[in-house]
Amino acid sequence: MSGFAGRYFEDFEAGKRIDHGIARTVTEQDNQSFTLLTYNTNMTHTNHEFASHTEFGRPLMNSTFTLALVSGLTVRDISENAVANLGWGEIEILNPVFAGDTIFASTWVLETRESKSRPGAGIIKVRTLAYKGDREPVMRFVRSVMIHKRGQGPRAHWPMPPALKGADAL
Repeated sequence: MSGFAGRYFEDFEAGKRIDHGIARTVTEQDNQSFTLLTYNTNMTHTNHEFASHTEFGRPLMNSTFTLALVSGLTVRDISENAVANLGWGEIEILNPVFAGDTIFASTWVLETRESKSRPGAGIIKVRTLAYKGDREPVMRFVRSVMIHKRGQGPRAHWPMPPALKGADAL
């Protein structure tokens, strides 16, 4: 989808499923960095010796990292044109995530409504399911987002780059 600039409020329809076209393999470095950045002191995330004595036998990916990653995987399709995220809820951790797992996501539009406070925007409520490459679900959550309507917001004033001269020759 060359030039795709995200969905606008009018593009969302209750019941629609969106399979996000990107995925990411998580690394031990991701886990270490995020855990230390957020001052999470639980050694289950950062200490191989400690984690070897847990039921998992190895460090778990920090669940708030997983939530942030999965939210990020959905931005292009869900909130690229957001006014603001309004909230996350019903967050469920379904299975553990480990370094080396590749995380995918799909989102279902639960409802849409016009914004009462902003005529140039609407509000969507979505449920996202994250899963590993083997289709094992790892996390599920609901998110509400205020989205610009087409022709509204900063993107309406953002200039498209000029066409390249001689682009056909490339």
